[in-house]
Amino acid sequence: MTTAIPDHTRAAVVRAFGEPIGIEDVPVPPRVEAGGLLVEVVACSLCGTDVHCWEGSLALDIALPLILGHEMVGRVVAIGEGAQVDSVGQDLRVGDRVIWTHAFCGRCVMCARKRPAMCLNRSAYGHVSMQEWPYLMGGFAQHAYVLPGSGRVRVPDAVPDDLASMASCALRSVVNAVQQAGRVGPEHTVVVQGAGPLGILATGLFAQAGAGRVVTVGAPAARLELATAFGADDVVSLEEVPDPAERLDRVREATGGLGADLVAEFSGHPAAFAEGVEMAGLGARYLVVGQLGAGTTPIAPGTITKKNLTVIGSFSGDATHYHQALQVLERYADRLPFERLISGRYPLEDVNAVIGRMQAFQEIKPVLLPGARS
Repeated sequence: MTTAIPDHTRAAVVRAFGEPIGIEDVPVPPRVEAGGLLVEVVACSLCGTDVHCWEGSLALDIALPLILGHEMVGRVVAIGEGAQVDSVGQDLRVGDRVIWTHAFCGRCVMCARKRPAMCLNRSAYGHVSMQEWPYLMGGFAQHAYVLPGSGRVRVPDAVPDDLASMASCALRSVVNAVQQAGRVGPEHTVVVQGAGPLGILATGLFAQAGAGRVVTVGAPAARLELATAFGADDVVSLEEVPDPAERLDRVREATGGLGADLVAEFSGHPAAFAEGVEMAGLGARYLVVGQLGAGTTPIAPGTITKKNLTVIGSFSGDATHYHQALQVLERYADRLPFERLISGRYPLEDVNAVIGRMQAFQEIKPVLLPGARS
């Protein structure tokens, strides 16, 4: 099952950390192996991790040169043998849109424990060298290759390209994290640290889950306004309240002096961890999602003990979370303003300018449209 496969495709290629990204012609595999897919990338939203990867600041093995992008949606161009059904049992045909996971080996101990996101041998899109077959392992390109070990989910017709793209990383990570955090109800106050895309989405999902009060801590003001639109009952601005002790006082005021029942860290700043532990009340849960860098922060471990805290780390997600993220976009379309997270749509050639805008906090969730021309 295939349409015409081009010899080469255009891609944004990183050849040196922190240096301008060039647009290059990259080979396209002439055939699709069993279980694989070749797709035309119709949208790729940018994640903060893409910026950190380009900067060279991620605490992960990154192989240059590479095509950035791991948050994308593609239209199927060719289907390998045995790949006519997606990971949740839906039929796949040429022309369908899909989102897909990183590739998992299916043989290691974590895969055997049904924790594929923790696969010991995973191949991560946006981190694998473009010099290795199948070359197209990133979303900043007109085409991408879906490996046999990658879970894939067909995108419902009602979900727009840019939101489907966001579902493939930001929203699926939040869906997984909210599930791991456990039940929240009207008796619970939730503090969300961070007002980036993940923090705003988490604000919305905790509010929809029935939390009695949601407090979002972050900056700048425009993002906090968006967090309010997603359901935050209170916001605490890092710009207006730069002193951590005063921010802690604000949280205590919002919780009757008790501290939060659940603190969810989505900021990515190492110092937020110690601050979040202080914001948590007795017997509370602390959900840590944003900490992927190599930064460190001092903390008194006894605080965790004396408060009897449960600390939960949540990383990435598997195909079920991708599917659930798409369902969230459908189910809450009339309740949460997802489209307001999309801050701009750009052709591939604008990639350097877009990364610069993200560094300056001028974008929330920009989207590259590889098929568009500037």
